Amino acid sequence: MKKGIIFDLDGTLWDTVNLTVKGWNEVLSKYDFCKLLTRPLMESYMGKTLEQIAELHMPDLDYDTRMKIAKECDKNSYKVLNSSCGEIYPKVEETLNSMKDEYSFYCVSNSENGYVQIFMEVSHLGYLFEDFEMAGRTGKCKGENIKMVAERNNLDMACYVGDTVMDKEASVIANVPFIYAKYGFGDTDSEFVLEQFSDLPKVAKEIFK
Repeated sequence: MKKGIIFDLDGTLWDTVNLTVKGWNEVLSKYDFCKLLTRPLMESYMGKTLEQIAELHMPDLDYDTRMKIAKECDKNSYKVLNSSCGEIYPKVEETLNSMKDEYSFYCVSNSENGYVQIFMEVSHLGYLFEDFEMAGRTGKCKGENIKMVAERNNLDMACYVGDTVMDKEASVIANVPFIYAKYGFGDTDSEFVLEQFSDLPKVAKEIFK
């Protein structure tokens, strides 16, 4: 039986808020009509699509203008991330290595295409993941992308690990159990909770028993 654990990225595997704020503000500062980002504000945007972030941050601009600026910001933040890795949460690599003989690992993010690839490269954790998907590549919601990854990898059982209520809702759409990463950015609940990433082996056993 093939058992898969599918992960959200931001607030679950790593924290790139400070680097993302830096990348966005380098662009936003060029536009007098755009307010700059702060860490608390960016934390509130984590897990959302670029289109959603653009609307939240630049609601007074027309769609085409705000998306043009948002895409420029996103592109610049990728440059920043490529040169300086985000903060990987404690014990991620050690925990996944201890579980890899029993479970397969995947990543599904609401990011634009390219973001998960950056994580896989700069974190040096790509060797642990069999597959990944992003909203920016498929145009689908996170729940549908979770289902897609589970189906194309022939998973008999799967669960999703994330830190926001949107991740929980995506799990419902995908019809898989949800593990709440309590240490992340969001505030939700679940029957299955990680106080820290190293709790994953114990929680996974509860789900896949």
